[in-house]
Parts: sequence; structure tokens; C-alpha cells
Amino acid sequence: MNRAEDIWADKAVESGMNVLTLRRLSDTSFEGDSLPMPGGRAYGGQVLAQSLLAAGHTVDDDRAVHSMHGYFLRPGDASRPITFDVEELRDGRSFSARRTHAMQDGKPILSMIASFQLEQDGPEHSVTMPEVPGPDSVVSAIDILAPMAGHPTADYWLERTSFDLRHVEGSLLMQPDPRPKQYQTTWIRLRKPVEASDLMHRALLAFACDQVMLEPLLRRHGASWQTPGLNFASLDHAMWWHRPVRADEWLLYVQDAPTAQGGRGLGGTWIFSEDGRLVASASQEGMFRMGSPE
Repeated sequence: MNRAEDIWADKAVESGMNVLTLRRLSDTSFEGDSLPMPGGRAYGGQVLAQSLLAAGHTVDDDRAVHSMHGYFLRPGDASRPITFDVEELRDGRSFSARRTHAMQDGKPILSMIASFQLEQDGPEHSVTMPEVPGPDSVVSAIDILAPMAGHPTADYWLERTSFDLRHVEGSLLMQPDPRPKQYQTTWIRLRKPVEASDLMHRALLAFACDQVMLEPLLRRHGASWQTPGLNFASLDHAMWWHRPVRADEWLLYVQDAPTAQGGRGLGGTWIFSEDGRLVASASQEGMFRMGSPE
């Protein structure tokens, strides 16, 4: 990493961590800001992560989040604060449940329910991570875009994106896959190490996930993020955390797009640590339309 890229990484990670630092308004209400975004809409992964953190701030530290289900209801305005109202649904002997509404103008832009569990023993197994080239053997999206500094898309990724993405099958940022397929594998890591709580690292995983969850749909249909007429938006998101995880260590996202129909498409992923542990799983449905740019 050269000096310019190092400065970009410092600024991008600092900006990401700043928006995930919520202001407490009451015992169950919080407020947060948004990253500046092209088009002005708040980034969905950010709102997911903030909603999860708000819920986690009302739960005892010995209970880790293990699942989350959220619906994106309205676009958020990235130029204005978001309020996160948490409903304490239940505190049992082993599990706690919380519902968070992310609010702007008195209306929810995202509604999420999350479950937290006290650490417990039990039977254990997991699927095996596929064999793919390691992250050091795969080109970073940052390296692809660095020579294009000055282009709006390149500048956004270089200066605002907190994560280093390395697509084993090739990036879709600027051009489609020449050999469309319904799967992809992607190495992802925070661009700088951070000292943060287990809750924050799990929230950072949700933050990162929304960037790539629906990309296999693009790959399957020979599209890229620059395809004219592409209309693409997250509708819902579900995530399960299986084992402790650090977002500043390399994670392999093994992704698939099993179906697309009716202007919607489904993406799913298994997330592995570099040493092969399955640390999380996620699925997301999104609006997916390809048509005339007019």
C-alpha cells in the first residue's frame, strides 16, 4: 500500500467508525449520522449496523448477537441524522430479543429484530470452506480503481469505502464478468485494524455484507455496477453469526444467486475466516431490474 492509499484507508475507516458511534438519547433511543453517498441515499449496510448496535447497547455484554432480520422500508437521507428506537421484547435466561426502528421524519426507514444469546456449549459442526486463491493472490478493488482517481465511482470507493474487496472471479465495479456465473467468492477485510468490542465487529460484518450480497445477480446476468438501466436496491436482510469474528481480518464470502423473478433476486452467502471457520451466514432479497436507461 502506497502513502496515498494509506491515507485513503485511514480516512475511510475513520469515517465508517464515526457513523457507527451512536449518540444516546435515552435508555432505548439513539441517534447516528450517515456516510455521504452518491445520490444522497443512506447506505443500507450502515443503517443495518447502526440498528444492530442500538439494540446491542440495551443488552448485557455477556450476550452476543446471533441473528438479525431486517426490512428496508424507505430510502434514508444521508445528509440528516437517523434516530434508532429500540423495543425490549424479552430477556430470558439464555436469550434476549430486541426490535429496532430506524426513523427519519417520524417514519421507519428500516425495521429490524435481533436475538442475543448467553454463551453456551452444544454439538458443533460446519460446512467446509472451498479452496480458492488466498487474498494476497487476488487483485484488490482499491488497486483496480486507484489509477482512475478523479472518476466519481473510483473516488467514492477509494475515499469512502471502509473495506478492501478482492473478488476471486473479478470485480464488477466497472465491467461485467465475461463468463457469467451465478456464484462468486470474495475476500473482504476492513482496510485498517481497529480495537473494538465483539458487538462492533459483528456489526461491521453487517456493514460490509450489504456491499456484495446481491452481486451474484449481476454476475449471473452479465451486468456490472455501471450497466445502463440497472435498478438495484436491498429489500430485506437476514444474518446469523455462528462464531466470534473480527472484521479487520480476512473473511471469505462464498456467494450464490439461486433465483431472480418478478423484479426481485435472492442472494446468499457463507462467511469463513481465513483459517476455514464458518463465522456467519446471510441472505438478502433485492429489487433487481434491468432495462432501458431512458
